[in-house]
Amino acid sequence: MVERPDILVAALSARALAAAARRAGRRPASIDLFADLDTRQLAEPCLRLPAEGLRLESAPLRKALARAELRGLPLVYGAGFEDDPALLARLAEDRPLMGNRPEVVARVKDPFRLAAILHRLGISHPPVAPTWDGSPGDYLSKRIGASGGTHITPATGGKAKPGWYLQHRVAGHAVSVLFLADGDRAVIVGLSRQWTAPTAASPYRYGGAAGPWRCPERWTRTLPAMVSRLAVAFELVGLNSADFLVTGSDLHLLEINPRPGATLDVFDHPPMLPLLGLHVDACSRRLPDRLPALSWCRAAAVLYADAPTRIEAGERWPAWTADRPAAPTLIGRDEPVCTVFGEGPSATAARRHAERRQRELAACAAMEMQ
Repeated sequence: MVERPDILVAALSARALAAAARRAGRRPASIDLFADLDTRQLAEPCLRLPAEGLRLESAPLRKALARAELRGLPLVYGAGFEDDPALLARLAEDRPLMGNRPEVVARVKDPFRLAAILHRLGISHPPVAPTWDGSPGDYLSKRIGASGGTHITPATGGKAKPGWYLQHRVAGHAVSVLFLADGDRAVIVGLSRQWTAPTAASPYRYGGAAGPWRCPERWTRTLPAMVSRLAVAFELVGLNSADFLVTGSDLHLLEINPRPGATLDVFDHPPMLPLLGLHVDACSRRLPDRLPALSWCRAAAVLYADAPTRIEAGERWPAWTADRPAAPTLIGRDEPVCTVFGEGPSATAARRHAERRQRELAACAAMEMQ
């Protein structure tokens, strides 16, 4: 007998959420754009939506949600909803929403409202603008509510397109802070170092993350206080992340992601308590005072196809991979193939381990294509 699901996870890719739900003792159903092999093993039903430019389309999503076994199920949402908070509001009409309210998402993902609130809080933030008035290379063009970095390019025109904005370019290395919030305060889960996997067309494409990254001593007090101020100012609940650029001793907040994200794979393992359970509790205003520290580091890196790659039925995937595509399928050049995990005593060592495995897997794929 198939057990009825007790929670629904939905995102562009829902595998990490489904895995987190299983670790928390839940029975997830999932909706995403891929229905990867491992997502199918974790979630029942596991529904795949048509992918139009890697965006969640309202009509097919709402049709999927109308299935009898999914009606009224609590919804945990991941990446893919920030560009359409109105869609989230419609979904919340007939089911509990385990995450930030649609109006909170709208406020956080409006780049100009975000910048104004951060200015009031005294938190450094690269200036944003609707028009380009600097020298070449001064600004980046970004799509409002987008994720994954493929949309970010150097600004080349005088005015942002509708639905886009310009942000002043700041040099530095990327650090993401995963935290739990209950609207009144926040508790940091961990910091991760992030990197890009650039192409000529997408110089800021997301490459991966590794953590926990040890917080420098100069931020051990200021960073938790800053994150709690963000939680209060935006009324954030559940799991969220704040992405920073680090320049010397300065932190520049780039954006807030008001939902669980890619670093679930980095932090959701013992001795950390199940993060999806903590997320649901925090959405109900139950927040722990502190969380266990992770001493061993993990990396999650995206392997992209260097050339068109055909995945055949019966493909054997290493245990250190995730987001394994259902076969047979053809993956286009520069499209994601899977996620590769690495481990180590430091975030740097874990990243290097994942990258060695990426090269190993890519070499095997290249040999099979010959």
